[in-house]
Amino acid sequence: MHHPGVEPTPAWFIITAHVHDREPFMSRYSPATAKLAEAMGGKYIVRGRGGQVLEGEGPDGAGGIVIEWPDRETALRFWNSPEYAEVKKLREGLADISVMLVEG
Repeated sequence: MHHPGVEPTPAWFIITAHVHDREPFMSRYSPATAKLAEAMGGKYIVRGRGGQVLEGEGPDGAGGIVIEWPDRETALRFWNSPEYAEVKKLREGLADISVMLVEG
């Protein structure tokens, strides 16, 4: 919740996506998510492909996405929204996704 005179702390989704079926993922899920996230205050900072795991667990070749939000509350409002719950159904069985929320 924003308080007058206090700058909100930005927050980011750090996402890895190991996509099994690229065509429907890219043509349906990805644009629907981007449109909704941007409408709800999110801004894509990184959309990268061909990830190489240098340390720890994770699939080589996965994509990496970073979405910036004005604050944690806005990020969670998107994540928990009924609209995103509907969009999320579009990726069932298409990809293994990992999402972490961090704030700065």
